[in-house]
Amino acid sequence: MGAKILFIINNLNFFLSHRLPVALAAKQNGFEIHIAAPHNNSEDKILKQGFYFHPVRIYRSSINPFKEILSFYDLYKLQKKLKPDVVHLVTIKPVIYGGITARFAKIKNIVAAVPGLGSAFREDGFKGWILHKIIGWLYKAALGNKNAIVIFQNEDDKKIITKLCKLSEDQIKLIPGSGVNLNEYQFLPEPDGVPVLIMASRLLKDKGVPEFINAAKILKERGVAADVLLAGEIDPENPTSVTAEELNEWKKEEAVKILGFRSDIADLFSKSNIVIFPSSYREGLPKVLVEAAACGRAVVTTNAPGCRDAIIPNKTGILVPVKSAVAIADAAEYLINNSEIRKAFGKAGREFAEQVFDIENIVEEHLKIYRKLLKQ
Repeated sequence: MGAKILFIINNLNFFLSHRLPVALAAKQNGFEIHIAAPHNNSEDKILKQGFYFHPVRIYRSSINPFKEILSFYDLYKLQKKLKPDVVHLVTIKPVIYGGITARFAKIKNIVAAVPGLGSAFREDGFKGWILHKIIGWLYKAALGNKNAIVIFQNEDDKKIITKLCKLSEDQIKLIPGSGVNLNEYQFLPEPDGVPVLIMASRLLKDKGVPEFINAAKILKERGVAADVLLAGEIDPENPTSVTAEELNEWKKEEAVKILGFRSDIADLFSKSNIVIFPSSYREGLPKVLVEAAACGRAVVTTNAPGCRDAIIPNKTGILVPVKSAVAIADAAEYLINNSEIRKAFGKAGREFAEQVFDIENIVEEHLKIYRKLLKQ
């Protein structure tokens, strides 16, 4: 077998939705692919691809010191035993914990994918200062390997982490998200009839779900004709998740049709007119906005890191302030009332996706990184 790549990730479903094409291409190019993640019901899908699976304890939302020590132990033990040629770390905890344990395990080549800096970097005041210092120290410890290459999805994150960790130009790579298969997400004409607005996301308050619901209520109060859809499920492990009680209350109010979890996003977007993603979270580069662009749909999103990088303002979509239901409603109403502008945004979005987000280009950029590290 060829050189070993070990992906360390905190959720197998995220790996399947965001990193599978990269892993498959690496396997096709002769690499031996190993995946380390907590147990869940997607393990069979990993094994069917010809990958090796290693269960590890990574607790996504825990701050329990005992549990975090177990995570460090599992990751160190696995890397020491497996001796991968490249470790590819994805999301915040795997990057920090996996990066630190890789140094102890004397792993030479590290790829760290930083898909957004999360909520900690939104904190202000003394608490924010303390959090930034701690997280900055952890990132320095994780990315101190001179052979570490750090993949960023937006300029804001790149500037912050590069400065914190004193990364060299040679260690930095900007790749715009996890890409999209342009054959699966096709540009189809908008449906006729009452305009359809959709948000597809994990149902987190950080993702702007309450603002989306309130914007739908505002549109209803204004008498704007629109069908408003929300696709996604609650995430009990996340402290900002919408609760089942809140979801039931929104269902009763009937301003929004709650669809639950859906895997047919391309089909949903093709049957919609406008995609809305009002996140206040420090996103990397939201996949949902990449998918919306590929489907040729105008978007409304927030002027937040990651979100603003996924559109061309006033050409493929409209940027609104974070946490403003009124601004979301205003932007949606404008696009509903101006169909020619909306369709022009969608067409420009598809062109943007073809130029920037094509999965084949994203995959090739990752393969170049692996080859570069192994040559070094």
